[in-house]
Amino acid sequence: MPATVPPLVIPAEAKEALRILFLAKNALWDGQGSAEDGNHARYHVEMRETLTALGLNLTINDNFDMLFDKPDVDFVFPLLNRAGFFNSEMLCPLLCERANIAYLGASPIVRGLGDDKHLAKRSCVAAGVPTAPWAIFRRGVPVDLSALPPAERWVIKPNNSSASWGVRDASDAKGVAEAVDEVFGLDHDAIVEPFLDGSDIEVPVITMGDPVVLPMMIFRQSDPAHLRTYQEKRDLVDRTQKYSLDPFEDAGIAATLAEYTRRLWADYRPFDYGRFEFRVNEDTGEIHFLEVNLNCNLWSQKVFGRAAVLFGWSHEQLIETILADSLRRNGLIA
Repeated sequence: MPATVPPLVIPAEAKEALRILFLAKNALWDGQGSAEDGNHARYHVEMRETLTALGLNLTINDNFDMLFDKPDVDFVFPLLNRAGFFNSEMLCPLLCERANIAYLGASPIVRGLGDDKHLAKRSCVAAGVPTAPWAIFRRGVPVDLSALPPAERWVIKPNNSSASWGVRDASDAKGVAEAVDEVFGLDHDAIVEPFLDGSDIEVPVITMGDPVVLPMMIFRQSDPAHLRTYQEKRDLVDRTQKYSLDPFEDAGIAATLAEYTRRLWADYRPFDYGRFEFRVNEDTGEIHFLEVNLNCNLWSQKVFGRAAVLFGWSHEQLIETILADSLRRNGLIA
């Protein structure tokens, strides 16, 4: 699919004048040894190299500490999303607001909405978009299994997580109770919903003034009943025979997904970029919203990078466009 929208370019004088802080857990990794985050480490290094190649006036760090001291920068590009503590998604934008520094991505409260799968599904229901029934179990509240939606198999996972970290499944109430307790042991709330056969369709969206839907991608599973794991998504184990990331080419389903996504994004704007995820059974045509991921993975080998190529953009053009529009939105460039 050729691009119908030209990529944005940051003016040369702005690249020189604007002081941009890039934050990512592995931003300072030297590429040696085996990083604990698997492919996320390579992704952060690639982003560092891409931003450097754009000729930006760049400062690089791998933690939030300098934001407490209100650093002398104009803009923050944060990829330090999962920082090892509950609700860490909200800390960077909160610190930026405290320091009155512009930043990439949605506001703290909107980041919290997107990160809380239960609240995101409530927003989804209000928008009239189908999603599987679910139950939320918050730590500190007695677990009432009567709230479980009917199912032969349930998926249990942290209510605030990404890349299927901490995901489990169970086929009876006892197994659900044990899995919920295990998630509590990870210091997280638990969300439980029926397992849905099918594959995940990813709808990448960037905001260029108005949101633009990039070509959709499918994690097509060889076994539609397989539960994808964190280890597979981070390439910590071999998953080549389990699923592949491919362009999604069913025009009819894609049109429905685009319409659902347009309904959903109203609660999140402005968000600069985000990925809306749906579970699709290609045999039956059933579609269910799964979750939204704001400030998600921009690695060239994942959804956004692959979608950009289908759109006719290079990975560098994708990153510059996302950054340029956020700088414009924050009043830092015309």
